[in-house]
Amino acid sequence: MGIDDLEKKVTYAAGAIALLLAGIFVPRLLKATKVTVTATPGKGNVCKAGYHLVASLCDKSHLAQPSTYWPQFLEILIIGGIMMIFAIKAKRAGVAMCALLLGLALGTVGFPFILLAAWLIIRAFRLQKYGDASFAGSGKKAREMSQAKKAGRAYATPGPSATTSAPRTATPPEASKRYTPKKRARTKKKK
Repeated sequence: MGIDDLEKKVTYAAGAIALLLAGIFVPRLLKATKVTVTATPGKGNVCKAGYHLVASLCDKSHLAQPSTYWPQFLEILIIGGIMMIFAIKAKRAGVAMCALLLGLALGTVGFPFILLAAWLIIRAFRLQKYGDASFAGSGKKAREMSQAKKAGRAYATPGPSATTSAPRTATPPEASKRYTPKKRARTKKKK
């Protein structure tokens, strides 16, 4: 089953954010940019060599060449684009994997992408187990299955196989001849 409309909309929004993040790198790709690195001062407010004390931090500036930003720019652009392609093709696993990769690649900024991947994986689990991906629908189905199991009634499995197979009841597995030892005949105790 493909992704539904809600998942598509959220994925398109995440893809747009990824492309926006890639767009932030464009000015840095065109020319060398000045980057400021800060560090905490040592004892007596003394900074390491090359750093200057500014307020309560040690400050150092250097030029970062455009080649510094190309790998991350391409990573965001390519993975974001692949995620959008998977959304168009309605492939939940592909979208979740791309979102997870993008989230891990971006670090702290990528946390929303990790949440998107987790949300898609949870919805896929609910859809497979209960036949409904929403919180309300899966909760209702889980309560019905639990009540049927407690009452000893048969319950139908969700999904496409539910229409083709008969309802089933939970039965314990049969004893395996290979691993289950034979039962010994009970001997009567002599008095």
